[in-house]
Amino acid sequence: MQNGRHVSLMRTYAEQVAGLIGRIETEEADAVGAAATLIADHLTGHQDAERLIYVYGPGGHSNLAAQEVFFRAGGLVNVSAILDEGTLLSGGALRSMAIERTPGYGRVVIEDNRLGAGDLLVLVNAYGINAALIDAALTARERGVTLIGVSSREHADRTAPDHPARHPTRRNLHDLVDLHIDTKVPVGDAVLEIEGVPERVGAISTFANAYALNVLMAAAIAELAGRGAVPEIWRSGNAPDGDERNALFQDRFRGRVRWL
Repeated sequence: MQNGRHVSLMRTYAEQVAGLIGRIETEEADAVGAAATLIADHLTGHQDAERLIYVYGPGGHSNLAAQEVFFRAGGLVNVSAILDEGTLLSGGALRSMAIERTPGYGRVVIEDNRLGAGDLLVLVNAYGINAALIDAALTARERGVTLIGVSSREHADRTAPDHPARHPTRRNLHDLVDLHIDTKVPVGDAVLEIEGVPERVGAISTFANAYALNVLMAAAIAELAGRGAVPEIWRSGNAPDGDERNALFQDRFRGRVRWL
């Protein structure tokens, strides 16, 4: 009986994850395509063939999304994740949450990474509201950076204006970017209800972020290939000839990609 309960729980969770990913697939196809075109334009429309795609996920678990497409098997070599220590969970979970709610912090990160006109930044955050995220978006806009946002519109729209995580302007990420991909994450993130347990369990935002970002990069790669370009792709270091393949790129991008 107990094993059957576990199987049912696993099935329900799988259905929830698959359903969310299915919604992103069907409802955000146009947004993903437009963002992929923007990335391809960025990489091909300039004399510098090694332009970077910056990805920043200010927020404890949203940092995982930036890491998901950075130095990643099957991913674009041009991706440069901003792995600022402030909101990384490795520095302390409560510290991370406090910093992501600190007005002005996101401005420091964008300025410290010297983003400016001609750069492209993907901002990813599960809920799309925290102060560090909004400051990063506002500062990037001021500096002429092209912005792609990946976050849940529902979660942002349904979060109270006076929530302590919010930026003083009460603004949402999806209103500040050039293109937005909606990850559909429900309010509260967790999606499973267990009898006798007062809180929902089983968070879903990491699945949504990882799918949205990976499919965005894959679509951008397909767009580049369709234009006759040959995208440079990382190979797993554990795959045959992985180290040798990756060595072709490392010296060129080391020093330009801050966390490589």
